[in-house]
Amino acid sequence: MINPAELELLRDALTTLAKGYEDLPAFTPDFDTEAAADVLQLVAERMQDNYPYYHPQYAGQMLKPPHAVARIAYAMSLWVNPNNHALDGGRASSAMEQECIVELGRLFGWNAPLGHLTGGGTMANLEALWVSGKLHPGKKIIASAQAHYTHSRISDVLGLGFAPVPVDRHGRMDLDATEALLRAGDIGTIVATIGNTGLGAVDHLPGILELAKKYAARVHADAAYGGYFGLCSAINSDTAATYERLGEVDSIVVDPHKHGLQPYGCGCVLFRDTDVGRFYGHSSPFTYFSSAELHLGEISLECSRPGAAAAALWATQQLFPLVKGGQFARWLDQCLLAARGLWQHLNDSEHYWPLLQPELDIVVYAVRAPDTAEAGQRARRVFSRAADKDLHLAMMELPVELVCAHVPALKANTETVTCLRSVLMKPEHNDWLDRIVTTLEDIAADL
Repeated sequence: MINPAELELLRDALTTLAKGYEDLPAFTPDFDTEAAADVLQLVAERMQDNYPYYHPQYAGQMLKPPHAVARIAYAMSLWVNPNNHALDGGRASSAMEQECIVELGRLFGWNAPLGHLTGGGTMANLEALWVSGKLHPGKKIIASAQAHYTHSRISDVLGLGFAPVPVDRHGRMDLDATEALLRAGDIGTIVATIGNTGLGAVDHLPGILELAKKYAARVHADAAYGGYFGLCSAINSDTAATYERLGEVDSIVVDPHKHGLQPYGCGCVLFRDTDVGRFYGHSSPFTYFSSAELHLGEISLECSRPGAAAAALWATQQLFPLVKGGQFARWLDQCLLAARGLWQHLNDSEHYWPLLQPELDIVVYAVRAPDTAEAGQRARRVFSRAADKDLHLAMMELPVELVCAHVPALKANTETVTCLRSVLMKPEHNDWLDRIVTTLEDIAADL
């Protein structure tokens, strides 16, 4: 968990940082090291009450450890503690953020998007849908029934109507149901989920774009989870067709604190049309006095934002450029291969039924049983016993129709089915797959 080399790198970086302030009169803030040491030991002890998110045997929720370079850059920048709302509060880190936005835009074929970092995907999606509401006032927003719940909540906050769209057997937004809603003429925005957080399914963007054109709707891509996977060489051709057309949407959200190796919170919102910046227009008598250049706070609903997040992301993208065939892309390929490997193992198992073939690095599976009620009970027991063996999974409630579409032999006697879910978002998961599968099989055999 702890690599002493990281502490050495942090100390060296801080030494270099301090040289930039050598001309100032000497000043050392008062600091009671003994009292601080006692408190920090208490914090360390309290923090032990967490799951081992960094370890390959944690295959539960979407929790990926930040890369060491991101941790170090983030920590080092805290000695300055820049605020990226205005250039007055964070000159260097604001420049880094703007450079990061250019690189993230190029992921989707956008050379000069309007965008900025946010505290996470929820705030990023809120900004995108807020702009949608400005362009289509009073019109509804629609998203997959398996899309993140944040979209319905955001729509409510914005005073816009929201309607969920049923999914097909692949976990994607059903295009026929989408068109049925669009015919009413009161839909302003379609949210295409590029990797939904439950199933990892990627909505069929080519079909959504055609419908949006036909009915004059705006398309927002919630790629908070799956945004980086367009770099992969291992992605299947059907999913690749969606990534090839991501640049045609109106706005995109991607979360560097998911697959981008960043600490929380680091989300990002991007707009293809830079003219939407006019909706952010405001003036401040005290914030923007030192520079005529664009301040990030002029194109953001958030005010204070940590410049540390920009410094960490910039350092990571310098070390691991966002290019196909690069180290970053190869790590994502390992995650995809791990998910496919687990799915295949479970498909050959006498104890489990894997559901959708994974498009990204998420695998959802049911425990074999005569009916859905018993399958749910067994899933909860496997979840608990796996944790006892330091294998940490997640559970998910799925509509019985979706589960039985993949497992027709399962008798339906409940409305939902408790299933198991593994998010294999660490490249190391591919190396630990045999151990994970062996633990799952041993637990199921004991049941």
